[in-house]
Amino acid sequence: MKVAVFSTKPYDEQFLAQANDDSHQHELVFLEPRLNTTTSALAKGFDAVCVFVNDQVDGAVLGQLAEGGTRAVALRCAGFNNIDLKAAERLGIDVVRVPAYSPYAVAEHTVALILTLNRQIHRAYHRIRDGNFALDGLLGFDLRGRTVGVVGTGQIGLEVVRIMRGFGCRVLCYDLHTNPEAQQLGGEYVALDDLFSQADIVSLHCPLTPDTHHLINADAVAKMKQGVMLINTSRGAMVDTAAIIEGLKSGQIGYLGLDVYEEEGDLFFEDLSNIVLKDDVFARLLTFPNVVITGHQAFFTRNALESIARTTLGNLTELESTGQCANRVTAPAG
Repeated sequence: MKVAVFSTKPYDEQFLAQANDDSHQHELVFLEPRLNTTTSALAKGFDAVCVFVNDQVDGAVLGQLAEGGTRAVALRCAGFNNIDLKAAERLGIDVVRVPAYSPYAVAEHTVALILTLNRQIHRAYHRIRDGNFALDGLLGFDLRGRTVGVVGTGQIGLEVVRIMRGFGCRVLCYDLHTNPEAQQLGGEYVALDDLFSQADIVSLHCPLTPDTHHLINADAVAKMKQGVMLINTSRGAMVDTAAIIEGLKSGQIGYLGLDVYEEEGDLFFEDLSNIVLKDDVFARLLTFPNVVITGHQAFFTRNALESIARTTLGNLTELESTGQCANRVTAPAG
């Protein structure tokens, strides 16, 4: 297949090119711009496009791609909330994704955020570099015996359960579907409101759907423990940022760790160090000393990138050779 790879960074080209050389013969053309209505013309004449989390793949873009001859969209990620699946189906465009790459990468990053916030590693690092060795303001707590609420117990959430049980934590779980393996590890399934009211740490590991959009809002925050730690390494729009800021100001939220942000499309994966940020909400988050934000890097390990590249190109090879793909994403019935 001739494939236009959008939103390409050096590491994307490195791992995709290596996987292609090892096992496939696709013609990959790497493009730096994100896919949107302005850049879709770059895909004219390509059999497929390969996209990432912040590419725009709505009905308008899909229509432009179809006119240019594109018949497949390959996501190099698990989430597909940025794609209009009904429009793709109507236009005869196949959509394939990477349903799993390295759940360990995201789960371990989740725990890194928890430890950083608890033990004030981010603040201690800067203090030491300034010659300040005082410990005032850096007080943490033992994780052992604390209650951790894991919202979403798929592959990533399951690994978080496993790790936090290893710390000696009580782990409460919420999911539409019970995962027996999480129960075997000692996870206790409870109602979402019970998880909010009992957990010292709440960690989100759900896909973004209409039901999970702004799952964490003002009402949810009010149900949580005073001083709760909130972690989000799933999708930014699961959190109502305005409500979170109010929670931080009131002290209801004592710690906040984010690897995703609702409006990250204009920020993440780019070097903006020489310009003034125009996002006032994001800038406000950065003023809190008890907030740690990373730029959607939880997935970013060598193991994960190798797996993403292999699966992405394998999906395209499967489509090309059989017209089918086990990792195809379809619009929900109705």
